[in-house]
Amino acid sequence: MGRFLNPGNEAFSEVIHSEIYVDKTPLLEYTNKVISTTSKFICSSRPRRFGKSITAEMLSAYYSKGCDSRALFADYAICKASSFEKHLNQYDVIHFDVQWCMMDAGNADQVVEYINHGILQELKEKYGELIPDTVKTAYGAMSYIKAASGNKFVVIIDEWDVLIRDEAQNHKVQEKYIDFLRGMFKGSEPSKYIALAYLTGILPIKKLKTQSALNNFEEFTMLDAGRMAPYVGFTEEEVHDLCDRYGQIYEQVKLWYDGYSLEGYQVYNPKAVVSLMLNGKYKSYWSNTGSYEAIVPLINMNFDGLRAAIIEMMSGAAVDVDVTSFQNDTVSFANRDDVLTYLIHLGYLAYDQDREQVFIPNEEIRHELNNAVKRNKWNEMITFQKESADLLDATLDMDEKAVADGIERIHQEYSSVIQYNDENSLSSVLTIAYLSSMQYYFQPVRELPTGRGFADFVYLPKPEYRTSYPALLVELKWNKSTDTAIEQIWDKKYPDSILEYTGNILLVGINYNKKTKEHECRIEKIKR
Repeated sequence: MGRFLNPGNEAFSEVIHSEIYVDKTPLLEYTNKVISTTSKFICSSRPRRFGKSITAEMLSAYYSKGCDSRALFADYAICKASSFEKHLNQYDVIHFDVQWCMMDAGNADQVVEYINHGILQELKEKYGELIPDTVKTAYGAMSYIKAASGNKFVVIIDEWDVLIRDEAQNHKVQEKYIDFLRGMFKGSEPSKYIALAYLTGILPIKKLKTQSALNNFEEFTMLDAGRMAPYVGFTEEEVHDLCDRYGQIYEQVKLWYDGYSLEGYQVYNPKAVVSLMLNGKYKSYWSNTGSYEAIVPLINMNFDGLRAAIIEMMSGAAVDVDVTSFQNDTVSFANRDDVLTYLIHLGYLAYDQDREQVFIPNEEIRHELNNAVKRNKWNEMITFQKESADLLDATLDMDEKAVADGIERIHQEYSSVIQYNDENSLSSVLTIAYLSSMQYYFQPVRELPTGRGFADFVYLPKPEYRTSYPALLVELKWNKSTDTAIEQIWDKKYPDSILEYTGNILLVGINYNKKTKEHECRIEKIKR
Protein backbone atom coordinates (compact mmCIF):
# COMPACT_ATOMS: atom_id res chain seq x y z
CA MET A 1 0.00 0.00 0.00
CA GLY A 2 1.23 3.46 -0.88
CA ARG A 3 0.17 7.03 -0.37
CA PHE A 4 -0.62 7.49 -4.05
CA LEU A 5 -0.41 4.01 -5.57
CA ASN A 6 -2.71 1.19 -4.47
CA PRO A 7 -3.92 2.70 -1.19
CA GLY A 8 -5.65 0.61 1.45
CA ASN A 9 -9.32 0.65 2.40
CA GLU A 10 -9.06 2.06 5.91
CA ALA A 11 -10.77 5.37 5.04
CA PHE A 12 -13.78 3.66 3.48
CA SER A 13 -13.91 1.18 6.35
CA GLU A 14 -14.31 4.10 8.77
CA VAL A 15 -17.15 5.47 6.64
CA ILE A 16 -19.22 2.29 6.56
CA HIS A 17 -18.62 1.62 10.24
CA SER A 18 -19.90 5.06 11.21
CA GLU A 19 -23.31 5.23 12.87
CA ILE A 20 -24.91 6.35 9.61
CA TYR A 21 -23.88 5.09 6.21
CA VAL A 22 -26.21 5.23 3.22
CA ASP A 23 -25.37 2.63 0.57
CA LYS A 24 -24.10 4.31 -2.59
CA THR A 25 -22.27 1.27 -3.91
CA PRO A 26 -24.65 0.94 -6.93
CA LEU A 27 -22.48 3.68 -8.43
CA LEU A 28 -19.84 0.96 -8.85
CA GLU A 29 -22.16 -0.88 -11.22
CA TYR A 30 -22.01 2.13 -13.52
CA THR A 31 -18.22 2.54 -13.29
CA ASN A 32 -17.81 -1.20 -13.89
CA LYS A 33 -19.98 -0.83 -16.98
CA VAL A 34 -17.85 1.92 -18.50
CA ILE A 35 -14.42 0.72 -17.38
CA SER A 36 -12.06 0.28 -20.35
CA THR A 37 -14.58 1.88 -22.73
CA THR A 38 -14.73 5.30 -24.36
CA SER A 39 -16.95 6.42 -21.43
CA LYS A 40 -14.26 5.67 -18.85
CA PHE A 41 -13.37 9.34 -18.26
CA ILE A 42 -15.79 10.75 -15.64
CA CYS A 43 -15.92 14.14 -13.91
CA SER A 44 -18.57 14.39 -11.18
CA SER A 45 -18.83 17.86 -9.64
CA ARG A 46 -20.99 18.72 -6.65
CA PRO A 47 -20.90 21.13 -3.66
CA ARG A 48 -18.94 20.73 -0.46
CA ARG A 49 -20.40 18.35 2.10
CA PHE A 50 -22.12 16.29 -0.60
CA GLY A 51 -19.95 13.19 -0.16
CA LYS A 52 -17.31 13.71 -2.86
CA SER A 53 -14.46 12.33 -0.77
CA ILE A 54 -16.52 9.38 0.49
CA THR A 55 -17.27 8.43 -3.11
CA ALA A 56 -13.58 8.67 -4.00
CA GLU A 57 -12.67 6.46 -1.02
CA MET A 58 -15.31 3.90 -2.04
CA LEU A 59 -13.94 3.68 -5.59
CA SER A 60 -10.40 3.36 -4.29
CA ALA A 61 -11.31 0.63 -1.79
CA TYR A 62 -13.15 -1.34 -4.47
CA TYR A 63 -10.61 -1.22 -7.30
CA SER A 64 -7.25 -1.03 -5.48
CA LYS A 65 -4.86 -4.00 -5.55
CA GLY A 66 -3.47 -2.68 -2.30
CA CYS A 67 -6.23 -4.23 -0.18
CA ASP A 68 -8.83 -6.96 0.08
CA SER A 69 -12.23 -5.28 0.35
CA ARG A 70 -14.51 -8.25 -0.13
CA ALA A 71 -15.73 -8.15 3.49
CA LEU A 72 -16.32 -4.37 3.38
CA PHE A 73 -18.73 -4.65 0.45
CA ALA A 74 -20.36 -7.93 1.46
CA ASP A 75 -23.47 -6.33 2.97
CA TYR A 76 -24.05 -3.73 0.25
CA ALA A 77 -25.83 -3.64 -3.09
CA ILE A 78 -22.76 -3.96 -5.29
CA CYS A 79 -21.97 -7.46 -4.04
CA LYS A 80 -25.14 -8.69 -5.81
CA ALA A 81 -24.07 -7.24 -9.17
CA SER A 82 -22.75 -9.62 -11.83
CA SER A 83 -19.67 -7.40 -12.28
CA PHE A 84 -18.71 -7.43 -8.58
CA GLU A 85 -16.12 -10.22 -8.62
CA LYS A 86 -14.63 -9.28 -11.98
CA HIS A 87 -13.34 -5.88 -10.89
CA LEU A 88 -12.93 -6.21 -7.11
CA ASN A 89 -9.36 -5.17 -6.17
CA GLN A 90 -8.07 -5.90 -9.66
CA TYR A 91 -6.42 -2.61 -10.63
CA ASP A 92 -3.44 -0.44 -9.90
CA VAL A 93 -5.15 2.59 -8.40
CA ILE A 94 -3.66 6.08 -8.22
CA HIS A 95 -5.66 8.18 -5.76
CA PHE A 96 -4.86 11.64 -4.44
CA ASP A 97 -6.60 14.70 -3.01
CA VAL A 98 -5.31 17.91 -4.60
CA GLN A 99 -6.42 19.99 -1.59
CA TRP A 100 -4.32 17.87 0.76
CA CYS A 101 -1.39 17.79 -1.66
CA MET A 102 -1.38 21.58 -1.83
CA MET A 103 -1.15 21.80 1.95
CA ASP A 104 1.60 19.20 2.21
CA ALA A 105 3.56 20.66 -0.71
CA GLY A 106 3.74 23.97 1.16
CA ASN A 107 2.50 26.24 -1.62
CA ALA A 108 0.57 26.12 -4.88
CA ASP A 109 3.70 26.48 -7.02
CA GLN A 110 5.00 23.11 -5.82
CA VAL A 111 1.79 21.06 -6.10
CA VAL A 112 2.32 19.54 -9.54
CA GLU A 113 5.92 18.58 -8.78
CA TYR A 114 4.81 17.14 -5.45
CA ILE A 115 2.11 14.97 -7.03
CA ASN A 116 4.23 13.89 -9.97
CA HIS A 117 7.22 12.99 -7.79
CA GLY A 118 5.10 11.09 -5.27
CA ILE A 119 3.36 8.96 -7.92
CA LEU A 120 6.53 8.36 -9.93
CA GLN A 121 8.50 7.28 -6.87
CA GLU A 122 5.89 4.68 -5.88
CA LEU A 123 5.57 3.42 -9.46
CA LYS A 124 9.33 2.89 -9.59
CA GLU A 125 9.26 1.04 -6.29
CA LYS A 126 6.77 -1.47 -7.72
CA TYR A 127 7.70 -1.52 -11.41
CA GLY A 128 11.24 -0.17 -11.39
CA GLU A 129 12.58 -2.64 -13.95
CA LEU A 130 9.91 -1.60 -16.46
CA ILE A 131 10.53 2.16 -16.23
CA PRO A 132 13.58 3.66 -17.97
CA ASP A 133 15.71 6.01 -15.86
CA THR A 134 15.05 8.81 -18.34
CA VAL A 135 11.32 8.90 -17.54
CA LYS A 136 10.50 11.98 -15.47
CA THR A 137 6.70 11.96 -15.39
CA ALA A 138 4.16 9.74 -13.68
CA TYR A 139 2.11 9.39 -16.83
CA GLY A 140 5.21 8.48 -18.82
CA ALA A 141 5.90 5.69 -16.32
CA MET A 142 2.29 4.50 -16.58
CA SER A 143 2.67 4.22 -20.34
CA TYR A 144 5.80 2.05 -20.04
CA ILE A 145 4.15 -0.16 -17.40
CA LYS A 146 1.11 -0.78 -19.60
CA ALA A 147 3.28 -1.57 -22.64
CA ALA A 148 5.44 -4.05 -20.73
CA SER A 149 2.92 -5.70 -18.37
CA GLY A 150 -0.52 -4.99 -19.82
CA ASN A 151 -1.63 -3.48 -16.50
CA LYS A 152 -4.09 -0.58 -16.68
CA PHE A 153 -4.68 2.10 -14.07
CA VAL A 154 -7.67 3.52 -12.26
CA VAL A 155 -6.99 7.18 -11.48
CA ILE A 156 -9.10 8.92 -8.82
CA ILE A 157 -8.55 12.64 -8.18
CA ASP A 158 -10.45 14.26 -5.35
CA GLU A 159 -10.90 18.06 -5.37
CA TRP A 160 -9.42 18.13 -8.87
CA ASP A 161 -10.41 21.79 -9.37
CA VAL A 162 -8.75 23.33 -6.29
CA LEU A 163 -6.01 24.99 -8.34
CA ILE A 164 -8.58 26.17 -10.87
CA ARG A 165 -10.69 27.77 -8.13
CA ASP A 166 -8.21 28.90 -5.50
CA GLU A 167 -5.37 29.90 -7.83
CA ALA A 168 -7.49 31.53 -10.52
CA GLN A 169 -5.08 34.48 -10.83
CA ASN A 170 -1.90 32.39 -10.75
CA HIS A 171 -1.58 31.64 -14.46
CA LYS A 172 1.79 29.91 -14.11
CA VAL A 173 0.41 27.38 -11.62
CA GLN A 174 -2.70 26.80 -13.69
CA GLU A 175 -0.76 26.22 -16.90
CA LYS A 176 1.53 23.75 -15.15
CA TYR A 177 -1.42 21.86 -13.67
CA ILE A 178 -3.34 21.78 -16.95
CA ASP A 179 -0.28 20.42 -18.75
CA PHE A 180 -0.06 17.67 -16.13
CA LEU A 181 -3.73 16.76 -16.60
CA ARG A 182 -3.30 16.77 -20.36
CA GLY A 183 -0.34 14.40 -20.12
CA MET A 184 -2.23 12.12 -17.72
CA PHE A 185 -5.52 11.87 -19.62
CA LYS A 186 -5.48 13.32 -23.15
CA GLY A 187 -4.43 11.55 -26.31
CA SER A 188 -4.10 8.05 -27.69
CA GLU A 189 -1.46 6.91 -25.18
CA PRO A 190 -3.51 7.64 -22.02
CA SER A 191 -6.46 5.83 -23.58
CA LYS A 192 -4.27 2.70 -23.51
CA TYR A 193 -3.13 2.81 -19.87
CA ILE A 194 -6.24 4.33 -18.24
CA ALA A 195 -8.96 1.82 -17.33
CA LEU A 196 -11.01 4.40 -15.46
CA ALA A 197 -10.54 8.04 -14.50
CA TYR A 198 -12.82 9.61 -11.89
CA LEU A 199 -12.47 13.29 -11.01
CA THR A 200 -14.50 14.93 -8.29
CA GLY A 201 -14.71 18.63 -7.48
CA ILE A 202 -17.04 21.60 -7.32
CA LEU A 203 -16.63 23.15 -10.76
CA PRO A 204 -17.44 21.53 -14.08
CA ILE A 205 -14.68 21.20 -16.66
CA LYS A 206 -15.86 23.58 -19.35
CA LYS A 207 -13.42 26.40 -18.98
CA LEU A 208 -11.32 27.71 -21.83
CA LYS A 209 -8.02 26.63 -20.31
CA THR A 210 -9.06 23.15 -19.23
CA GLN A 211 -11.34 22.31 -22.14
CA SER A 212 -8.58 21.04 -24.41
CA ALA A 213 -6.99 19.07 -21.58
CA LEU A 214 -10.13 17.28 -20.42
CA ASN A 215 -12.69 17.42 -23.21
CA ASN A 216 -12.73 13.62 -23.35
CA PHE A 217 -14.41 13.52 -19.92
CA GLU A 218 -18.14 13.04 -19.48
CA GLU A 219 -19.42 15.66 -17.06
CA PHE A 220 -22.05 15.30 -14.35
CA THR A 221 -22.88 18.58 -12.60
CA MET A 222 -25.48 20.34 -10.47
CA LEU A 223 -26.81 21.74 -13.75
CA ASP A 224 -27.05 18.34 -15.40
CA ALA A 225 -26.40 15.38 -13.11
CA GLY A 226 -27.40 12.76 -15.64
CA ARG A 227 -26.89 9.18 -14.48
CA MET A 228 -25.08 10.39 -11.36
CA ALA A 229 -28.22 12.03 -9.94
CA PRO A 230 -29.06 9.36 -7.30
CA TYR A 231 -25.44 9.40 -6.07
CA VAL A 232 -25.02 13.18 -5.67
CA GLY A 233 -26.72 13.26 -2.25
CA PHE A 234 -29.40 11.42 -0.30
CA THR A 235 -32.61 10.59 -2.17
CA GLU A 236 -36.12 10.90 -0.76
CA GLU A 237 -36.32 7.15 -0.14
CA GLU A 238 -33.03 7.18 1.76
CA VAL A 239 -34.11 10.13 3.91
CA HIS A 240 -37.45 8.44 4.61
CA ASP A 241 -35.55 5.42 5.95
CA LEU A 242 -33.34 7.59 8.15
CA CYS A 243 -36.37 9.45 9.54
CA ASP A 244 -37.95 6.12 10.49
CA ARG A 245 -34.75 5.00 12.21
CA TYR A 246 -34.15 8.23 14.14
CA GLY A 247 -37.71 9.31 14.86
CA GLN A 248 -37.72 12.47 12.75
CA ILE A 249 -40.75 13.84 10.87
CA TYR A 250 -40.00 13.45 7.18
CA GLU A 251 -42.06 16.45 6.05
CA GLN A 252 -40.12 18.72 8.38
CA VAL A 253 -36.78 17.31 7.20
CA LYS A 254 -37.93 17.92 3.63
CA LEU A 255 -38.69 21.58 4.28
CA TRP A 256 -35.30 22.11 5.89
CA TYR A 257 -32.95 20.15 3.66
CA ASP A 258 -34.63 19.09 0.38
CA GLY A 259 -34.86 21.08 -2.83
CA TYR A 260 -32.17 19.99 -5.28
CA SER A 261 -34.08 18.53 -8.21
CA LEU A 262 -31.78 16.37 -10.35
CA GLU A 263 -33.11 14.24 -13.19
CA GLY A 264 -36.36 13.48 -11.37
CA TYR A 265 -34.68 12.86 -8.01
CA GLN A 266 -35.19 15.11 -5.00
CA VAL A 267 -31.70 15.30 -3.52
CA TYR A 268 -30.74 16.21 0.06
CA ASN A 269 -27.47 17.50 1.46
CA PRO A 270 -26.00 14.35 3.10
CA LYS A 271 -23.96 16.16 5.73
CA ALA A 272 -26.95 18.20 6.92
CA VAL A 273 -29.25 15.17 7.11
CA VAL A 274 -26.69 13.07 8.99
CA SER A 275 -26.01 15.94 11.41
CA LEU A 276 -29.73 16.32 12.06
CA MET A 277 -30.22 12.61 12.70
CA LEU A 278 -27.30 12.45 15.12
CA ASN A 279 -27.85 15.79 16.88
CA GLY A 280 -31.62 16.14 16.61
CA LYS A 281 -31.32 19.87 15.85
CA TYR A 282 -32.87 21.64 12.89
CA LYS A 283 -30.44 24.35 11.86
CA SER A 284 -28.03 25.30 9.09
CA TYR A 285 -24.91 23.18 8.89
CA TRP A 286 -23.32 25.31 6.16
CA SER A 287 -21.94 28.19 8.20
CA ASN A 288 -18.58 26.54 8.87
CA THR A 289 -17.92 25.57 5.26
CA GLY A 290 -15.21 27.28 3.26
CA SER A 291 -17.68 28.37 0.61
CA TYR A 292 -19.72 30.51 3.03
CA GLU A 293 -17.20 33.36 3.11
CA ALA A 294 -17.06 33.27 -0.67
CA ILE A 295 -20.74 34.04 -1.15
CA VAL A 296 -20.70 37.34 0.75
CA PRO A 297 -18.74 39.26 -1.92
CA LEU A 298 -20.51 37.33 -4.68
CA ILE A 299 -24.03 38.43 -3.81
CA ASN A 300 -22.83 42.00 -3.26
CA MET A 301 -21.50 42.40 -6.80
CA ASN A 302 -22.94 45.40 -8.59
CA PHE A 303 -24.67 43.64 -11.47
CA ASP A 304 -28.07 44.78 -12.70
CA GLY A 305 -30.79 42.59 -11.29
CA LEU A 306 -28.57 40.52 -8.96
CA ARG A 307 -29.85 41.91 -5.68
CA ALA A 308 -33.44 41.84 -6.90
CA ALA A 309 -33.00 38.19 -7.89
CA ILE A 310 -31.56 37.28 -4.47
CA ILE A 311 -34.42 39.04 -2.67
CA GLU A 312 -37.03 37.36 -4.86
CA MET A 313 -35.52 33.94 -4.23
CA MET A 314 -35.26 34.52 -0.50
CA SER A 315 -38.99 35.27 -0.60
CA GLY A 316 -39.67 31.92 -2.25
CA ALA A 317 -39.70 32.75 -5.96
CA ALA A 318 -37.68 31.26 -8.81
CA VAL A 319 -35.95 33.52 -11.32
CA ASP A 320 -34.81 32.98 -14.90
CA VAL A 321 -31.11 32.32 -15.44
CA ASP A 322 -28.80 31.70 -18.38
CA VAL A 323 -26.19 29.19 -17.21
CA THR A 324 -24.35 28.97 -20.53
CA SER A 325 -22.13 32.05 -20.24
CA PHE A 326 -20.28 31.00 -17.07
CA GLN A 327 -16.72 29.95 -17.97
CA ASN A 328 -15.67 28.73 -14.51
CA ASP A 329 -13.68 31.91 -14.08
CA THR A 330 -14.09 32.63 -10.38
CA VAL A 331 -12.43 36.03 -10.69
CA SER A 332 -13.96 37.75 -13.72
CA PHE A 333 -17.73 37.46 -13.50
CA ALA A 334 -19.43 39.08 -16.48
CA ASN A 335 -23.01 39.45 -15.28
CA ARG A 336 -25.58 38.42 -12.69
CA ASP A 337 -26.17 35.06 -14.42
CA ASP A 338 -22.50 34.14 -13.95
CA VAL A 339 -22.84 34.77 -10.21
CA LEU A 340 -26.08 32.79 -9.97
CA THR A 341 -24.56 29.89 -11.93
CA TYR A 342 -21.53 29.77 -9.64
CA LEU A 343 -23.86 29.73 -6.63
CA ILE A 344 -25.60 26.70 -8.17
CA HIS A 345 -22.28 24.85 -8.33
CA LEU A 346 -21.52 25.87 -4.73
CA GLY A 347 -24.90 24.44 -3.65
CA TYR A 348 -26.37 27.72 -2.43
CA LEU A 349 -28.92 27.71 -5.23
CA ALA A 350 -30.76 24.95 -7.09
CA TYR A 351 -31.48 24.76 -10.80
CA ASP A 352 -34.60 23.69 -12.65
CA GLN A 353 -33.23 22.38 -15.94
CA ASP A 354 -36.61 22.25 -17.68
CA ARG A 355 -37.70 25.79 -16.77
CA GLU A 356 -34.17 27.22 -16.81
CA GLN A 357 -34.80 28.87 -13.46
CA VAL A 358 -32.80 29.16 -10.27
CA PHE A 359 -34.16 29.15 -6.72
CA ILE A 360 -33.20 28.65 -3.07
CA PRO A 361 -33.64 24.94 -2.41
CA ASN A 362 -34.60 24.85 1.26
CA GLU A 363 -34.80 26.50 4.66
CA GLU A 364 -31.17 25.76 5.51
CA ILE A 365 -29.84 27.69 2.52
CA ARG A 366 -32.39 30.49 2.90
CA HIS A 367 -31.10 30.92 6.45
CA GLU A 368 -27.50 31.18 5.19
CA LEU A 369 -28.30 33.67 2.45
CA ASN A 370 -30.29 35.77 4.88
CA ASN A 371 -27.24 35.96 7.15
CA ALA A 372 -25.05 36.91 4.20
CA VAL A 373 -27.44 39.65 3.10
CA LYS A 374 -27.63 41.02 6.65
CA ARG A 375 -23.86 41.41 6.65
CA ASN A 376 -24.13 43.58 3.54
CA LYS A 377 -27.02 45.66 4.93
CA TRP A 378 -28.70 46.17 1.58
CA ASN A 379 -31.01 49.18 1.60
CA GLU A 380 -33.48 47.29 -0.60
CA MET A 381 -33.62 44.45 1.87
CA ILE A 382 -34.08 46.70 4.87
CA THR A 383 -36.94 48.54 3.14
CA PHE A 384 -38.81 45.42 2.06
CA GLN A 385 -38.34 43.71 5.41
CA LYS A 386 -39.94 46.66 7.21
CA GLU A 387 -42.90 46.89 4.83
CA SER A 388 -43.23 43.13 4.73
CA ALA A 389 -43.35 42.95 8.53
CA ASP A 390 -46.22 45.43 8.52
CA LEU A 391 -48.01 43.37 5.88
CA LEU A 392 -47.61 40.15 7.84
CA ASP A 393 -48.99 41.84 10.95
CA ALA A 394 -51.97 43.09 8.96
CA THR A 395 -52.58 39.59 7.60
CA LEU A 396 -52.45 38.02 11.06
CA ASP A 397 -54.82 40.75 12.31
CA MET A 398 -57.12 39.90 9.37
CA ASP A 399 -57.09 43.55 8.29
CA GLU A 400 -58.12 43.01 4.68
CA LYS A 401 -57.81 46.64 3.53
CA ALA A 402 -54.34 47.00 5.06
CA VAL A 403 -53.23 43.80 3.34
CA ALA A 404 -54.52 44.97 -0.05
CA ASP A 405 -52.91 48.39 0.41
CA GLY A 406 -49.62 46.82 1.53
CA ILE A 407 -49.37 44.52 -1.47
CA GLU A 408 -50.24 47.41 -3.78
CA ARG A 409 -47.55 49.60 -2.23
CA ILE A 410 -44.89 46.89 -2.56
CA HIS A 411 -45.97 46.30 -6.16
CA GLN A 412 -45.49 49.97 -6.99
CA GLU A 413 -42.08 50.14 -5.31
CA TYR A 414 -40.91 46.97 -6.99
CA SER A 415 -42.34 47.80 -10.41
CA SER A 416 -38.86 48.51 -11.80
CA VAL A 417 -38.16 44.80 -11.53
CA ILE A 418 -41.54 43.13 -11.90
CA GLN A 419 -44.25 44.33 -14.23
CA TYR A 420 -47.78 42.94 -13.87
CA ASN A 421 -48.78 40.96 -16.92
CA ASP A 422 -50.48 37.90 -15.51
CA GLU A 423 -50.91 35.79 -12.37
CA ASN A 424 -47.24 34.79 -12.46
CA SER A 425 -46.28 38.44 -12.04
CA LEU A 426 -48.73 38.75 -9.18
CA SER A 427 -47.13 35.68 -7.61
CA SER A 428 -43.69 37.28 -7.77
CA VAL A 429 -44.88 40.40 -5.99
CA LEU A 430 -46.67 38.33 -3.37
CA THR A 431 -43.50 36.44 -2.46
CA ILE A 432 -41.68 39.73 -1.98
CA ALA A 433 -44.58 41.10 0.05
CA TYR A 434 -44.30 38.28 2.60
CA LEU A 435 -40.49 38.36 2.81
CA SER A 436 -40.52 38.93 6.57
CA SER A 437 -42.42 35.69 7.11
CA MET A 438 -39.16 33.75 6.86
CA GLN A 439 -38.52 34.35 10.56
CA TYR A 440 -41.62 32.38 11.54
CA TYR A 441 -42.49 30.35 8.43
CA PHE A 442 -40.75 27.99 6.04
CA GLN A 443 -40.31 29.34 2.53
CA PRO A 444 -43.66 29.21 0.78
CA VAL A 445 -44.69 25.99 -0.90
CA ARG A 446 -45.75 26.84 -4.43
CA GLU A 447 -48.70 24.94 -5.84
CA LEU A 448 -48.94 22.48 -2.96
CA PRO A 449 -50.74 19.43 -4.31
CA THR A 450 -54.07 18.81 -2.61
CA GLY A 451 -56.86 16.36 -3.13
CA ARG A 452 -58.46 18.33 -5.97
CA GLY A 453 -55.84 20.67 -7.36
CA PHE A 454 -52.98 22.96 -6.36
CA ALA A 455 -52.95 25.72 -3.80
CA ASP A 456 -51.06 28.81 -5.01
CA PHE A 457 -49.05 29.49 -1.85
CA VAL A 458 -48.85 27.74 1.50
CA TYR A 459 -46.85 29.26 4.36
CA LEU A 460 -46.30 26.64 7.07
CA PRO A 461 -45.12 27.90 10.46
CA LYS A 462 -41.91 26.46 11.82
CA PRO A 463 -42.52 23.96 14.63
CA GLU A 464 -41.61 26.39 17.40
CA TYR A 465 -44.23 28.87 16.14
CA ARG A 466 -47.14 26.54 15.33
CA THR A 467 -49.13 27.42 18.44
CA SER A 468 -48.78 31.17 17.97
CA TYR A 469 -48.75 31.59 14.17
CA PRO A 470 -51.40 30.17 11.83
CA ALA A 471 -50.62 28.60 8.49
CA LEU A 472 -51.36 30.91 5.56
CA LEU A 473 -53.14 29.42 2.57
CA VAL A 474 -53.10 32.01 -0.21
CA GLU A 475 -55.05 31.85 -3.45
CA LEU A 476 -54.39 34.43 -6.19
CA LYS A 477 -56.81 35.66 -8.81
CA TRP A 478 -56.40 37.96 -11.81
CA ASN A 479 -59.39 40.05 -12.92
CA LYS A 480 -61.82 37.92 -10.92
CA SER A 481 -62.73 38.37 -7.24
CA THR A 482 -61.58 37.50 -3.76
CA ASP A 483 -64.83 35.58 -3.26
CA THR A 484 -63.82 33.33 -6.16
CA ALA A 485 -60.44 32.76 -4.53
CA ILE A 486 -61.91 31.78 -1.16
CA GLU A 487 -64.55 29.60 -2.77
CA GLN A 488 -61.86 27.71 -4.67
CA ILE A 489 -59.96 27.08 -1.44
CA TRP A 490 -63.07 25.49 0.08
CA ASP A 491 -64.22 23.69 -3.06
CA LYS A 492 -60.84 22.09 -3.65
CA LYS A 493 -60.45 21.19 0.04
CA TYR A 494 -57.04 22.82 0.23
CA PRO A 495 -56.98 23.07 4.04
CA ASP A 496 -57.26 19.29 4.41
CA SER A 497 -53.76 18.88 2.97
CA ILE A 498 -52.01 20.85 5.73
CA LEU A 499 -54.04 20.03 8.86
CA GLU A 500 -51.33 17.74 10.25
CA TYR A 501 -48.63 20.41 9.93
CA THR A 502 -50.24 23.32 11.72
CA GLY A 503 -52.75 24.66 14.20
CA ASN A 504 -55.01 27.48 13.03
CA ILE A 505 -55.21 28.36 9.34
CA LEU A 506 -55.85 31.68 7.60
CA LEU A 507 -57.41 31.54 4.15
CA VAL A 508 -56.23 34.55 2.15
CA GLY A 509 -57.79 35.44 -1.20
CA ILE A 510 -55.95 38.07 -3.29
CA ASN A 511 -57.31 39.55 -6.52
CA TYR A 512 -55.76 42.12 -8.83
CA ASN A 513 -58.13 44.18 -10.98
CA LYS A 514 -56.20 45.12 -14.09
CA LYS A 515 -58.74 47.77 -15.08
CA THR A 516 -58.70 49.69 -11.81
CA LYS A 517 -55.10 48.59 -10.96
CA GLU A 518 -56.26 47.85 -7.44
CA HIS A 519 -55.68 44.86 -5.18
CA GLU A 520 -58.42 43.27 -3.14
CA CYS A 521 -58.16 40.93 -0.17
CA ARG A 522 -60.46 38.65 1.78
CA ILE A 523 -59.40 36.60 4.81
CA GLU A 524 -61.13 33.78 6.68
CA LYS A 525 -59.94 31.87 9.71
CA ILE A 526 -60.13 28.17 10.51
CA LYS A 527 -59.75 27.55 14.23
CA ARG A 528 -58.42 24.25 15.54
